[in-house]
Amino acid sequence: MLLATLGVAGLRWLSSRYDRTVAKEQLLDPAARKKRTDLDGALNYLLIGSDHRPGASPDDQRSDSILIVHVPAGMRQAYLISVPRDLLVALPATPGFPGGQDKVNAAYEHGGGGEGGARLLSATLSWLTGIRFDGAALVDFSGFKQVIDQLGGIRMCVDTPVRSIHTQHQFDAGCQQMDGARTLDYVRQRYDLPGGDYDRQRHQQQMLRAMVDRAGQTRLRNDPVKLDRVLRAAGGALTVDTNGVPLDELLFALRGLPADALRGVQVPSYPQTIDGVSYVVLDDDGGGGLFTALRDTRVPQWAGANPRWVNRL
Repeated sequence: MLLATLGVAGLRWLSSRYDRTVAKEQLLDPAARKKRTDLDGALNYLLIGSDHRPGASPDDQRSDSILIVHVPAGMRQAYLISVPRDLLVALPATPGFPGGQDKVNAAYEHGGGGEGGARLLSATLSWLTGIRFDGAALVDFSGFKQVIDQLGGIRMCVDTPVRSIHTQHQFDAGCQQMDGARTLDYVRQRYDLPGGDYDRQRHQQQMLRAMVDRAGQTRLRNDPVKLDRVLRAAGGALTVDTNGVPLDELLFALRGLPADALRGVQVPSYPQTIDGVSYVVLDDDGGGGLFTALRDTRVPQWAGANPRWVNRL
């Protein structure tokens, strides 16, 4: 999507250069993978943001952010569907893990992190939603810090004042320019916010929208040095699985997405304490009918009928 803002001219060359910097792995479990991706139809991608911490072992990681990116046929809109990290789900069995009920973000850890963790998470979400994915991306959000810095920072609008539990920085209300470190600090906050993790999900959706906006504003095509730095930073932060679709073809297909194409969606759910543990539980009808809408490729209609769960980005 970042490259899609750059226009058609030179896209093949740019994506070829970008392709060489991106790690490629089999991130999707076979049971979660669509047999064939048709770029002319509706698309579903899994975006996993890892909370990798310095000094932590690969098998001691949880997925800090989980999004299903739904692109309806025609590619005029894209829906960022945030899956609550504490959502109570059934995890399928995998070598070394017998399966069972747990928080959805535990799937990445039980799968061993990295490629194995992504596969177990994809299988879990496919089982939950009934969809198969056209691809996946594993994002090192600490790597996104470099992307934001190379873009010259992004503009974020703070709706509720909050103090970071990580750095003690006070985020005052209002729109402001943030560098990479400040942005990632802000979008990780969930305590002392009225909506808790739901607010955190919305802020992460806003960050992705702000990055796309900033990429378009900086006119990267006219600054090849800056463009090269942004591409390398983005490539270093991503591991992708495109389900066999060449990356340049995927980016070329996404070129028509308008700048205001992104919509944020939250899964209809509510917090609940079970045996002393805090979880998030789905609303009736599989998340208020959202998963049915995904399977039936009717997400725009669902979003229009459920404005409570749709975020303005």
